[in-house]
Amino acid sequence: MKDRMSMDIIKSLKEKASLERKKIILPEITDERVIKAASEILKEDFCDVILIGNNEEIKKAQSIADISGAIVFDPENKDFTRKLANDLVTLRKDKGMTDEKALDLLLNDYMYYACMLVKKGLADGIVSGACHSTANTLRPALQIIKTKQGYDLVSAFFLMNVPNSEYGEEGTFIFADCGLVQNPTSSELASIAGCSADSFEFLIKRQAKVALLSFSTKGSSEHDDVTKVTNAVNLANKKYPNYIIDGELQLDAAIVPEVAKRKAPNSKIGGQANVLIFPNLDAGNIGYKLVERLARAEAYGPICQGLAFPVNDLSRGCNIQDIVGVVAITAVQAQRK
Repeated sequence: MKDRMSMDIIKSLKEKASLERKKIILPEITDERVIKAASEILKEDFCDVILIGNNEEIKKAQSIADISGAIVFDPENKDFTRKLANDLVTLRKDKGMTDEKALDLLLNDYMYYACMLVKKGLADGIVSGACHSTANTLRPALQIIKTKQGYDLVSAFFLMNVPNSEYGEEGTFIFADCGLVQNPTSSELASIAGCSADSFEFLIKRQAKVALLSFSTKGSSEHDDVTKVTNAVNLANKKYPNYIIDGELQLDAAIVPEVAKRKAPNSKIGGQANVLIFPNLDAGNIGYKLVERLARAEAYGPICQGLAFPVNDLSRGCNIQDIVGVVAITAVQAQRK
């Protein structure tokens, strides 16, 4: 049951990705899981794969799996890399970027090289983080690719597929923010709620039902942390009137209709939430990992929202199919551009 439900979602995204092919970069060429995922993506042929590496790194990767169909950029191609370095200096000169520093970053941190390829229009998105921290993945993206016009916040979500579940959208949820914004303000929570609703409807093609979570349901407890969430609900409903957004709700009142009838009888969601907004990063990160491990759910992400081009992170505990799934999501996100 688990495989069927999970693969149906990812399969539909792969099919959509194949209709308008995009070029997605996997910059972590030294990670065996990434190389095997790249080989799998090339076999399934739903997007183009770009790898970054010198001759020695490419040869080692080729000994791990068949990557013969990948597009390869070699940072040791001095003429091209120097052109990228010049462009990076232009972008970051006011932040103290020099020719020497730019060249060093491009040669030794392939995430910067990847971001410059996207910035130059040579690629459409990036998936990284299998062997690097979130900061290593997102810092170059925020510096070079920057936020999407009209967005004031970059946040992250996980696409969750829970096996044999009657909750959410047939076991499918978005959990946010589980990977980026540490302690969001009310305004930031509202933005995360609106962006997550948009992401759910775009990716899943179902109506989003967004619950802002708390340890309190509709005033059952009083605390500054509860007030933060209730203020966020009010802001979100004003800013995003086209989405169903409610809170503050305890988890059971958000996803279990019978509990919602008792605890929150007037809730717009009625215990049928499929987008869960956590009050802080601690709760979100712990929550998704509990569901992933104890419920044996598949967790794809962190998927970023709010960047000008899709740049998505991976959990360092990811497996090959996690990487393939995130690449499919990234390719579909890139179609919005």
